[in-house]
Amino acid sequence: MTNYSEPFDLFGKWLDMAKEKEINDPTAMNLATTTSDGKPSSRMVLLKDFDQEGFVFYTNLESKKGQQLADNNHVALNFHWKSLRKQVRIEGHAERVSDAEADAYYQSRPRGSRIGAWASEQSRPMEGMFILERRVAEFTAKFGVGEVPRPPHWSGFRVAPELIEFWSDGKFRLHERVVYNRDGKTWTTERQFP
Repeated sequence: MTNYSEPFDLFGKWLDMAKEKEINDPTAMNLATTTSDGKPSSRMVLLKDFDQEGFVFYTNLESKKGQQLADNNHVALNFHWKSLRKQVRIEGHAERVSDAEADAYYQSRPRGSRIGAWASEQSRPMEGMFILERRVAEFTAKFGVGEVPRPPHWSGFRVAPELIEFWSDGKFRLHERVVYNRDGKTWTTERQFP
């Protein structure tokens, strides 16, 4: 693992490798939050963007994860690229993206996905698929051939990292681990035993 003064260039290099090698969803990441009583909760989401400020994903704000993020914005992310035998672990806090950023990403989505954001009452009980299908039909009719605006309950979060750990598989379990810790705008690095 080559040394980098900050972790985003290395992350970008590994993500590019994953996009070439991973069969499905190289941008899939595990998002861990906590429930209101402090229990861990995790699920897979897709990375939609990253920059020096953090890692961006989008969701229904009324979903379980949306509610958990409103209660406690400290999160953990984990990328595991099995075909590369690499993993990136991130700890930080999630902040809402701007309305302009959410609008721009939302409009880049396929029309069916935009309709789906209106139709799905994410994380709530559903009697059967026919309910969802009916809601999709209702919103399809409502918007017709016109623009599908971003729902007020749908937006994105940027996870501002405080820690980023890069793990690379090694022979005989002699794995390589490099941890970047952020202090303000400065990153420090530390190698750790596997």
